[in-house]
Formats: sequence, structure tokens, C-alpha cells
Amino acid sequence: MNIELSRKIVSFISFCGLVATIIVTIYFYRLGLFKDIHSLRLYIENAAIFGPFIFILLQIIQVVVPIIPGGISTAAGVVIFGPFWGFVYNYVGICIGSVIVFLLARKYGKSFILSMISEKTFNKYTHWLDNQKRFDRLFSLAILLPVAPDDALCMIAGLTEISLKKFTWIILLCKPATILAYSMALIYGANWLTNLLS
Repeated sequence: MNIELSRKIVSFISFCGLVATIIVTIYFYRLGLFKDIHSLRLYIENAAIFGPFIFILLQIIQVVVPIIPGGISTAAGVVIFGPFWGFVYNYVGICIGSVIVFLLARKYGKSFILSMISEKTFNKYTHWLDNQKRFDRLFSLAILLPVAPDDALCMIAGLTEISLKKFTWIILLCKPATILAYSMALIYGANWLTNLLS
């Protein structure tokens, strides 16, 4: 399968994911779950273990194949499950997804990466590959700070000599800050916008 066809398939899957997100949002809205956050949480809690399991699975998938914007799903986890469990489920799903994407890039190489991200994004960060120690430092910093495309960098890391163990430790130690930043920014931003418009 060539890169162009792979990109079209990924784009189609992402589009389907966006449509599905809109449909689920409308469905929940008609149930009145967005009018009362406690009702939404109760609805999810009634699903018992399936609620958290499905959410973690969705987070894993959205890291590997961007079916919905990661920031939105991260904030949704905090809103639905509360700050603590929302963070835990986000953390577990995103970390597992990051390791999977790293291993896929390591196995299938540049062609896999270019089927998932644009060549422009890929070329923007490939100069990091010139020096392994420099890459490790920049990669750790990029994962720690919510300023770079984490998923793309995890794929590019698969092309380097970084070990799976070191990669995993960087993800486990640096991801919490990014997850918290995205969650809080989107939630407080949404609350601010709601108050502004009300």
C-alpha cells in the first residue's frame, strides 16, 4: 500500500470518527446529559467497568489513529469521570497508545509515519535525529510541554536508537504535565466561554 492511499484511509477514518463524535454528542444532548454534569457522570457510572474501559480504549486508538482531536477527548475524560479518575484514564490510554505508535514506527519505518502525518511535519523534526543525545533531551522536553505534536514525535522516536525502556520512562514521567495542561485549559476555557455567552 502506497503512502498516498494510506493517508486517504487515515483521513477517512478520522472523518468517520469526527462524525461519530458529533452523533454521540447530539444523542447525549437529547438525553439531557449535558444540562447536568452529574446526570452525565451517573450515566457513565451505570456502565460499570465498561465506561472506563471503553474510554481508555478510545484514547489508545486516537493516539494511533486520530479519530477525534486528542485535546477534546482528554478534556472529556476529566469532565465525565472527574479530575482524578479522568486524569488516570487519560494517562493510561495515552501512554499505552504512545508506546504502540512508537513500536509501529520502529517496525514499519518512515513509510508508516508518512502515512499518518504530513511530510511537512515529518521534515520539521527530522533534524533532531542527527544527534541521539540531543534528540533524547528535546524529545523529553517536547513531551513535557504541550507545544509540540506528541503523537508525531513518538513515531519519529521510533526511527532513532532510543530504547523502548527509555522511551517508556520519558512518556510515563513527562506525559502527566501535558495531560493536566490540556485538560485544565480546555475545561476552564469552555467554562469561561459559557459564562461569557450566558
